[in-house]
Parts: sequence; structure tokens; C-alpha cells
Amino acid sequence: MENRITQLFGIKYPIIQAGMVWASGWRLASAVSNAGGLGLIGAGSMYPEVLREHIQKCQKATDQPFGVNIPMLYPDVDKLMALIIEMGVKIVFTAAGNPKIWTRHLKENGITVVHVVSSVKFALKAQEAGVDAIVAEGFEAGGHNGRDETTTLVLIPAVREKINIPLIAAGGIATGKAMLAAMVLGADGVQIGSRFVASEEASSHELFKQRVVEAGEGDTQLTLKELTPVRLIKNKFYHDVQKAYEDGATKEQLKVLLGRARAKKGMFEGDMEEGELEIGQVSALIHGIKPADEIVAELVREFEAGKKTVSML
Repeated sequence: MENRITQLFGIKYPIIQAGMVWASGWRLASAVSNAGGLGLIGAGSMYPEVLREHIQKCQKATDQPFGVNIPMLYPDVDKLMALIIEMGVKIVFTAAGNPKIWTRHLKENGITVVHVVSSVKFALKAQEAGVDAIVAEGFEAGGHNGRDETTTLVLIPAVREKINIPLIAAGGIATGKAMLAAMVLGADGVQIGSRFVASEEASSHELFKQRVVEAGEGDTQLTLKELTPVRLIKNKFYHDVQKAYEDGATKEQLKVLLGRARAKKGMFEGDMEEGELEIGQVSALIHGIKPADEIVAELVREFEAGKKTVSML
């Protein structure tokens, strides 16, 4: 599977495990990296000293490349970046912010930089900022999302037309067949989140993992656009939000309803009613909790089988 993404990161397969809040700590990142993909530690929920511990443990658990994902809207981003440089991390995925702010500084310190976008416009801005690759994420994806609601099927070829650096597809990808489809559309690799949430190594709560496995078509919805768009499993909190909309809630009232640590309450602490349960539409295609290395192997098998099927058509 050698291509621009495997060469860029020094990995066997062009499969990236997304850096997900409350789900992707060192255990998951190291397991995916050991299996031939690229594991990412999701730093969005971590204080600097917590991130330090996860990096140290990941460095001990794998001798393969791994990276850190940092949403740039977090208040401690400068401390997190300084820590990453200090700890010798070589791959950083940035999101939710202007890539110009950190890309040059990171690259000057020998770090490969990838930025996550949801539109052609932002892909071009990231390329101009000098990033090494782009993740283009369709609105099927879980968690915080783009406002334009552009699907992966449309977004990937649209971005491919406009950029010349390596492109990673994300959003709605949980199988080898979907991986093959994304690469036919122009991607050089895939970033997968929801499928790895339902892994044994994910740090998310077991009740959340089970809820992901149980989710069916239509059980997730993009909401809270007035704040930051987020795709959630429908539960009591989701329906409380919908009721607030029906009652004409203002942006400030929605902020009060959301409160603090709502995602931690759901995904990490296991409150399936009052918690924020962030997951993608593709959860409807996830039917079991498996070790991360089995997930990677399954993706590769399906991808190769799909290639053979296509070649016979």
C-alpha cells in the first residue's frame, strides 16, 4: 500500500486513527501504530501534564510513528505545542483554527503537520500555510463538524481538484470498502474515528462503546450549530437541546444548557442520558468491539478484496 501518505509518515498502511476527545489515549494510539497504521493521541481533553504522560507511555509502547491531534481552540494550546516539541513528537494534526498560527513553528522544529478541514476554501488556506497534508472531513463524521454539511462523497474529489499535497479522507469511513471508495475519489489515505471508538483500547467508557455498537441508521444528528456544530447520538441531552430550539432558545441559553464537561460526562464517565455522545453516522455499520489490530487487519483485508472485485468488473 505504499503511497504518499505511507511515505510521509513512515507507516505500512495509509490508515490514520483519528485523535478523538476522551477516546484516543496512548493505548489506542500505540496499538494502531503497532498494527501498521498511524495512531494519534487526542490532546483535546488533556491538560499538559496529562498529555506528557500519554506521550511517554506511547513512546514506551511502540517504536513505530505516532502523532498528537490538537484542536487549536483550546486555551492551553501554546503549552501543549511546547510540550510536543520538548517530547520529540514528530507528527501533529491540527484542527479547529487557523493553520498559519502554528504550522511554520512546528515545521521549524522538524514536525510533520497535517490540518483538518471541512471545505475546499479551508483546504486551500491550509496548503498556503505550508502543511504537509490535509484531512478533508465530511459532515457524516462524529464530534465537531463543518457548518456547510458537505458529504465526504462530494468533499474529497472537490478538494482533490484544488490541492496538490497529500489528501486524507475522513467522515463515514469504517470499512475497507469505504477506504477503497475514498481513495478512488482522490484520497491518498483515510482517517477513521468512530470505528476505533468501538475498540478494546479506546479510553472511552464501555457503556459508550456499547451504545455506539447498538446505534442504527438515523440515531445521530448534527446540532448546536450556533455554538460549534457537533454530531451526537440521540439521547435525553439531545432531546433537551431540540426542546430548547422549539422554545426559541438564544445562543446564550444553549450555552447554559450545554454547560461544562458534557462530553466527558457521556463518553468518558458513561452517563448515557445527560452526557454528550459524539459519534459519526457510520456507527450504524459498527457491530462489535474489537482489538485495534484486528480492526486494522480487517480494513486491509476488505480493501484488498474490494480492489480485486473492482478489477473484475
